[in-house]
Amino acid sequence: MANNSSIGIFDSGVGGISVWKEIVALLPNESIIYYADSKNCPYGPKTDGEIIELSRKVVDFLISKDCKIIVVACNTATAAAISTLRKEYKIPFVGLEPAVKPAALNSKTNKIGILATEGTLRGNHFKRTSETYAKNTEVNVQVGYGLVELVENNDINSENTLKVVEKCIKPLIDKNIDQLVLGCTHYPFLCDAIKEVSGSHNINIINPAPAVASRTFDLLKKNRKNDKNIFYHFYSSGNINQLKNTVKLIKNIDTNKYKFISSRN
Repeated sequence: MANNSSIGIFDSGVGGISVWKEIVALLPNESIIYYADSKNCPYGPKTDGEIIELSRKVVDFLISKDCKIIVVACNTATAAAISTLRKEYKIPFVGLEPAVKPAALNSKTNKIGILATEGTLRGNHFKRTSETYAKNTEVNVQVGYGLVELVENNDINSENTLKVVEKCIKPLIDKNIDQLVLGCTHYPFLCDAIKEVSGSHNINIINPAPAVASRTFDLLKKNRKNDKNIFYHFYSSGNINQLKNTVKLIKNIDTNKYKFISSRN
């Protein structure tokens, strides 16, 4: 890995910006190239084979941009593709998995909720983690139907958003969970709506993005940059304005370093 190379991040869409934000905070002297495959979003309903092929195309693109490490900022792509990517490419990868372990350790009711996509919930990562760390915990799962689409459309504060979130969260609340794991990088953008819906139920929301940033920090080790000539380039295979609007939600980062580019990759 070359010190002056960039960190690559990709997601099925704009959700991985929640991970990008945490990586910028931990590694402020690193350039980052972000790829949103919004044309093919959501990944959740797709087959593993389809997700692997889409992931390969994005990885090839990021490697062509001289990335030194790639963060798969998508739970679904991690579940379906990261094992294949690690076998086929020499570049280091950082992936995501639902934070079952901290949820189980911190639960007082021994009942936790996992809000995720179909692809994440059927993946081996989730199954292995649940079997290892939640043997004595009731794990309640819920597919976040429609949530990815809300974030992709930058619709995070409307009455419709609250209705869609409530439909997804209520079955978990009814199970008396006290820990809610966000198993998709899009979902942290809906935290305000989730908190409003969960109300007085005192549910702790777990966002895995900080842990992913920490892992990226550790893997880079001596290959971290130490200068201020950095940039943040954002590519999208779909509507570039959706990506722009999502990035604008992140405060206190120098927008002069931003560059948005439509991609037909």
